[in-house]
Amino acid sequence: MLSTPAEVRLIREAWRWCVLAAIALALGGCSLGPRYRRPSIPAPAALGPPAAAAIPQGWPSADWWHGFHSAELSRLIASGRAANDDLAAAIARVREAEAQVTVNTAPLLPAADASADGSRQRVISPNTGAGTLYNEFAAGLNATYELDFWGENRAIRSAALASADASRYDRQTVELTVMSGIADTYFSVLALRDRLRIARANLASARQTLEGLKTDEEAGVSTALDVAQQDTVVASVAATIPPLEHQERQQLDALAILVGQTPQSFSVTASSLAAVSAPAVTAGVPSELLARRPDVASAEAQLIAANADIRAARAAFFPTIDLTASGGYESRSLTKLLEPGSRVFSLSAGLTQPIFRGGSVLGAYRLSKARYQELLADYHKTVISALGNVEDSLAGVTDTGDQLQREQIAAAKARGAYRMSQYQFHAGTVNILTVLGTENSLFTAQDALAQAQLAHLEALVGLFDALGGGWTAQEH
Repeated sequence: MLSTPAEVRLIREAWRWCVLAAIALALGGCSLGPRYRRPSIPAPAALGPPAAAAIPQGWPSADWWHGFHSAELSRLIASGRAANDDLAAAIARVREAEAQVTVNTAPLLPAADASADGSRQRVISPNTGAGTLYNEFAAGLNATYELDFWGENRAIRSAALASADASRYDRQTVELTVMSGIADTYFSVLALRDRLRIARANLASARQTLEGLKTDEEAGVSTALDVAQQDTVVASVAATIPPLEHQERQQLDALAILVGQTPQSFSVTASSLAAVSAPAVTAGVPSELLARRPDVASAEAQLIAANADIRAARAAFFPTIDLTASGGYESRSLTKLLEPGSRVFSLSAGLTQPIFRGGSVLGAYRLSKARYQELLADYHKTVISALGNVEDSLAGVTDTGDQLQREQIAAAKARGAYRMSQYQFHAGTVNILTVLGTENSLFTAQDALAQAQLAHLEALVGLFDALGGGWTAQEH
């Protein structure tokens, strides 16, 4: 593949610097750029729908889950942070990245090796044909150091440092995801228990009504059709219970895995969402969002690492300069090895300029530039996705809050209608069909209310997650 004009200029510049390297050594090291600049991504003037404008500005605290006033939820989140397997793997990846920093820092420091040798050889005299044995003993210390004149090694270390930062931010993202998952799953368990309690209460009420109708049928007040209709209601309500029990078991198992426990030995004490409080909602301004989400910080750290990789790839076009020193002792007698007369030493310097490597140097440079462009697109997507995530979460909190209020009103009215129908039925002013209709409406309204409560709590958790859960880059 033909080189671009910019790449041709880079190769020519490398040759020019090769000729001037001896003079440049006296001037100190230099950097081949480009320096990193944060991409400019305009943020909207405000976040959220008009209804969210009344939300006070601020950020969720780092322990946002305490706002739900559930001691059991706090305990479960503490267990998850200590024992979740995904989080443990993320912590291990951080350690890997930190170890890589140590590896990539090593070329910036001198390398030293100790050596010790012993040998024996026999030399045949060409005149006499007699052989003479010689012993040779040596001990020494070798030191090498590569002058990082073009900043290649510094750039490699900078890339490793940025990658380690990205790994730390990824760990925070995993931790936030785990905590949000625990809260959502815990609320799902309690909501299913509420729905089960509603279904069982309605089943008991339906059975009681059925027994009353059977008694009335024997007295000639009700008909067999009335009994059959109520029997159908009983069967329908009973059929809703097994799926809810199965969902509760599934959510309990999922919650156990999130907190790092075996499902067989795991249980939840609370039995209703009634004990959970909905915390006050806070939202932040868009300009601060870039510093408040670990996934955005991770995307930028990867971009910084890729920028450093470009500097390292540019530096590979230029010569490497190595300094070598060795010293030690060499003697034919082991007893005289450490005497001053056996001392030897050497100093040397070398310059290596790449000429032909099958296009690997140019290919690595092109690869680093393409990788940067890829991560630049990823960073842009992460930022605009974060803005959209907050926008959706704010709307979700507002909408589910409104829906919850409507469901509360609907459930209250359905409860009143059911009580009134029962009273009028016993007074003989309405038939059993009216009672059955209001009974079904009450069950539907109560079940919808339980689901609306869950949706609102999940929307709150989603907003805390979208806002970074109280995380700040300054903490790391």
